[in-house]
Order: sequence, then C-alpha cells, then structure tokens
Amino acid sequence: MPSENSPQDPWTTPSELTKTQVIRAIPIQRNANIDAIRGLAVLGIFFMNIYFMGITFYGYAPHETQPLLDRVIEILSNFFIEARFISLFSILFGVGLFIQYQRFSAKGLNAYPLLRSRLRWLIVFGLIHGIIIWPGDILFTYGISGFLALCYKELSIDALKRKANIFILSALVIITLIGLTGSDEPFTRESNLFAQQYTAWTSGYIDQLLLHLLQVGYMALVIPLTLMWFTAGLMLLGMALYQQGTFERGFTKPELLKLILASVTLSLLDTGLGFTENATLVVFADVLIMLSAIPMALIYIHIIVKLCQNNPKRLTALQNVGKLAFSLYILQSIVGVLVFRYLTPELLLSLDRGGYMVMALIYSVVQLLLAGLYLRYLEQGPLEKLWRHLAFKKYVA
Repeated sequence: MPSENSPQDPWTTPSELTKTQVIRAIPIQRNANIDAIRGLAVLGIFFMNIYFMGITFYGYAPHETQPLLDRVIEILSNFFIEARFISLFSILFGVGLFIQYQRFSAKGLNAYPLLRSRLRWLIVFGLIHGIIIWPGDILFTYGISGFLALCYKELSIDALKRKANIFILSALVIITLIGLTGSDEPFTRESNLFAQQYTAWTSGYIDQLLLHLLQVGYMALVIPLTLMWFTAGLMLLGMALYQQGTFERGFTKPELLKLILASVTLSLLDTGLGFTENATLVVFADVLIMLSAIPMALIYIHIIVKLCQNNPKRLTALQNVGKLAFSLYILQSIVGVLVFRYLTPELLLSLDRGGYMVMALIYSVVQLLLAGLYLRYLEQGPLEKLWRHLAFKKYVA
C-alpha cells in the first residue's frame, strides 16, 4: 500500500494498488540493457533535434518542390526517427524513477522527498537549458511529468498500463484540437516566413534570448494541458514494462508481431496524411506520428535487449553513451546552436535533409568516441554528478 508520504491519486481504487502486482527484485548492479537503450535514445534524439537547432520553433524548412532524397528521408524518418527516441527516453525515465524508488526504499529512506528533489532540480536544469542554450528542451517536461507519474507508482502492472493509455490518448485529443487552431501560413525555403525566421534566429544573442523566453514561456503554458500527460503516460508504461521483465527478456513473438503491425500501419497512415496539401489532415498526421512512435520505441527496446542480453561487454559503446546521457544531451544543444546560429548559419539556407542526416551521423560517432574516452578516466558524467549532488546534498548532510 502507499506510504504515508506518498502522492495520492483520488481516482485510484484499492483494487488497483500493488497488492496485485509482482514486485521485482532490486537490481544489484546497473542494467546493461537499460544503459544501451538509453544510449540509443540520446543518439537518436539528435537526428530529430538537429533540424531545430537553427530555427527552433519551426524546424526544417522544405522546398516548395521537394527533392526526391528529401521525400525518401522524410518517409524513413516517419517510420524510424520522428518522436520515436523522445518516446523511448520518456519510457526509460519512468523506469529510472521506479528503480530509484526501489533502491531508496530498500535502504530505509523515504523515497518520495528524494525523488521530488531530483525532479525539482531537473526542472531547474530544463529552464536554464531552454532559456540560455536551446528552447527545444525536454528536461522541463520530464520534471513536470515525473511528479505526475509518481502519483501512480503504487498501481498494479495492469492498472499502470490502463492509466498510461488514458493519459496518452487524452493528451493526443487535446494536441489535435490545439493543432486545428494553428496558422496555415506556409513555411518553405522560399517563403517570407522562412526569411523572417532565419533573420531572427541568426541575430545577436540578446535577440535570440528573447525568442528563447517566448518559446519556453509558451511551452510552460501548454505542457500542463498536453505533453505532461503524454509523457507521464509513457513513464507509467515504462514502470509497467520494467516490472513485467520486458527490459530483461524483451517481448514474446506474438507481442512483437503486434507491435510491428501497429508501427507499420500507423506510420503509413501518418505519412500518407502528411504528404497531402490539406492543412487539417497534416495536423492529424502530426498527432499520428506521436502515436506511431510508441510501438516503434518498444521494438527498439526489444532489439537492444536481445542484442545486449544484459551483458556489460556487449554494445559497450552504446552503454557508455547511456551512462552520460544527460551531459551528452546538453552538449548536443551547445554544439548544434553554435554550428547553425553562429559558426555557419548559412547552412540553414543550403542544407537539405540528406546533409542534416550526414552531420547527425558524424556527430553520433563523435559522441560514441567521446563517451568511451571520458569513462576510461572518470566514472560519472559532469552534469550527472552535479544533478546528484544538488538533489541529495541536504539529505546526505
């Protein structure tokens, strides 16, 4: 049953609590599978975020007549990249919350104040990241969503999945309604809107700082209505999957086939709608991308689990990236903003999707090498260490 200091959900019935769930043994050592999956997630996120490192609010500006390669890459992205790795990271965040709760509780500590402190500092990091460096931040959303997800940690596995479904579908409905009220002004490489945005996002830092504040402020208003529920739903799904052993065994063959069918069907649908000229259908395509991302993220989990087999000596390069995920995520923003806004802003005028993907591939190799080199000499990433110190310093004292 929930502890005295646990967050309470007024809609939870007693039958949904942990008396019906299987309590997993607390892991003695790091789960190599989870580290490798996290490494894949942080590398994959850059393949999506790189389009937004320059013009952050709108992202990639397509040509009015798109090159064939752009079309091909966009289709492949709809199946394998767009929203997939953000969803994967959200699922892993829920797993991390649950494992930390277990470990703190096993040591006789009151887990909720510790986790709340960790989430509060993540929100602080997110605001600093979003305002000072890059306003496409996801850490603020994770911090807010983590507070919501903690309210349901005590639920059974089945109840966690039901709650996750409710949160995800409710968020997608609201996101659709908001999207239908948006502007129909075209954003293409040849449009006036692109020219205005290019000038604004490549101006002086003080001018960019105002844009950062406006975008972060806008996100702070809409997150409680939209992404908070969607992300918290994915976190709850992660908690359920961890407790049923998915991160150790993967999915069964029938489950995997269902995930593949769902991913292919939804991806085909969102790609078809996205290539139409109808603005309303494009809104539905954008929402379907978020939905189709979930089964693909689960497929990625299955693949890594089967390849890694929880062995620290397998997929070591990905595991190293996963151990430094926080630091590397922030470094991605710093490098991306420096390249596209200050060092070579003209790339925003000339790069097509193929160029962006080549740059993302090259930087992924750099991150793999950097992570291996760093962990050869140090055990913890700089931001991971700082986050831990700030979150737990008063409790250690």
